[in-house]
Amino acid sequence: MTTFKKATISDLPEMQQLYTETIQTVCKNDYNPAQIEAWISGVQNTERWLAVIHTQIVLLVIIESKIVGFGTLKDGNYIDFFYIHKDYQRQGIANTLLTELEGEAKKQHSKIITSDISITAKPFFEKNGFTSIVEQRNLRLGVELINYKMEKEL
Repeated sequence: MTTFKKATISDLPEMQQLYTETIQTVCKNDYNPAQIEAWISGVQNTERWLAVIHTQIVLLVIIESKIVGFGTLKDGNYIDFFYIHKDYQRQGIANTLLTELEGEAKKQHSKIITSDISITAKPFFEKNGFTSIVEQRNLRLGVELINYKMEKEL
């Protein structure tokens, strides 16, 4: 049985572990080891993670008291984090989570929802009605990471 709940500070360690393991496992075909290390280094930015919990809508997907996914909505129209546990891929969890986040955006009267999407996640978001606006090349710890600014009309 899948349930949703809003995240609290006590959920952060499990969320951060899911974030790290998902990137290391699911994204390894699209990003090289140096890129993955640079990407997951963000887990060490405690202030950023605390700010996410305090200022964004953070939805956790729970199965049998385990966090199997989480997504965040910043400013009512931007998906900041969107990760599904490496062992729970391709089970419809991402679709359900995206629908919930879009519902939250609509409650806040947003007409468009945007996100910066990894190479790995791009096909999923395209399948769900997002269009790519621009390819972005970001430097993190001196390593270039490619992602895509994408949006969807609600």
